[in-house]
Amino acid sequence: MELSTKLAGAASDDEALAAIVRHFAADSGTIHFLGQDGMLHLAAATLGMPEQVLKTIAVIPPGKGMAGLALERGEAVDACNIQTDTSGDVRPGARATELAGAIVVPLFQSKQIVGTLGIANRGERSFTEAEIAALLAAGRILASRRAANAAVSG
Repeated sequence: MELSTKLAGAASDDEALAAIVRHFAADSGTIHFLGQDGMLHLAAATLGMPEQVLKTIAVIPPGKGMAGLALERGEAVDACNIQTDTSGDVRPGARATELAGAIVVPLFQSKQIVGTLGIANRGERSFTEAEIAALLAAGRILASRRAANAAVSG
């Protein structure tokens, strides 16, 4: 089954995230949505994320860490190995995840950024342009799902 079909039929953000993580053969993932306060709020995280990390990433300001930078820049932010990255894009707390290859993409609804999607692997990993495009496409589906759910419940 194609990823877009799985995402469209997912019953929750957690289920959608699990499908994305499996599709990209990743080990971990997160979804954040932009709140009315201008901050990114954690909507879903894969199992096994350390409690301290979950507390740290529960609310992320624009420009902070990979998710905050993806929000601010409107483009993918990646690191082949967050354990050894020296770009300044990776915050020291990210090393607590014990993950290495990571990427965070903005979630677009039309041209507006409404959140971020991140996936990571335990080993080093570089993401191809095709993978980045596929993650951005998955992000658009997540943003559309969120908008549709808000319209139904609002």
